[in-house]
Amino acid sequence: MRLDVVFGAAAVNSADVAGRVVAVIDVLRASTSIATALDHGARSVIPLKSAEEVIRQSKSFERADVRLAGERRMLPMPGFDLGNSPREFTREVVEGRTILMSTTNGTPALVASQGARDVLVASYVNLAPVLAYLRTAARGGVDITVVCAGREKHFSREDAACAGRFVRGVMRRLAGVQPNDAAQVCALLDRHHGDRLEEMFAESEHGRALVAAGFGADLPLCAAVDAHPVVPVYVDRQIVKLGPDWER
Repeated sequence: MRLDVVFGAAAVNSADVAGRVVAVIDVLRASTSIATALDHGARSVIPLKSAEEVIRQSKSFERADVRLAGERRMLPMPGFDLGNSPREFTREVVEGRTILMSTTNGTPALVASQGARDVLVASYVNLAPVLAYLRTAARGGVDITVVCAGREKHFSREDAACAGRFVRGVMRRLAGVQPNDAAQVCALLDRHHGDRLEEMFAESEHGRALVAAGFGADLPLCAAVDAHPVVPVYVDRQIVKLGPDWER
């Protein structure tokens, strides 16, 4: 089976996703915030391309039932309930509610991945359960694509290193896995950084920008491996937590 990594929403095409299981990674911070929200009881997260779409979709809900979330260039959208910091998605704020979200990098990558067999939201905070899902798919011979959202259409070290962690996990003791060049390089990057995630974030371009913008406290939350052990599944244009009653 094929195990491919691609970088950025613009690089995703139908051949990358059709019939495949796709894992979308935006470690800093959309993937982390989505996993946090679902673990804290959000009913679902609906990823959207723009702030205008968030506002338009919100009119289909009772206002008390939704939270508007999003950022542009790391900063919260004016008038929205939440930005894109995982610190904001507390149980008190999100439990039982639908989150309408638009971010610079993560939500476009998710929307671009529609048409896959399954689309998962992956990060360090939900590493183990998402990896278990991917390994099950690989054992069944299903091809996998890992989409690194990146930062403003550019490569990001933290997404690639996280992709490498999944690549290495999927390939462990499984014969017949054929990684593309990007997957192999991501695996080397994960091997290089190991568990020094906060250090890696602090050295990365996006991590430095977040610190400069006042979001340095988000970095350790994004580095907390398996802090939110959920499998977010993007189905019917919304992201829900995988549970026993979910059927593909």
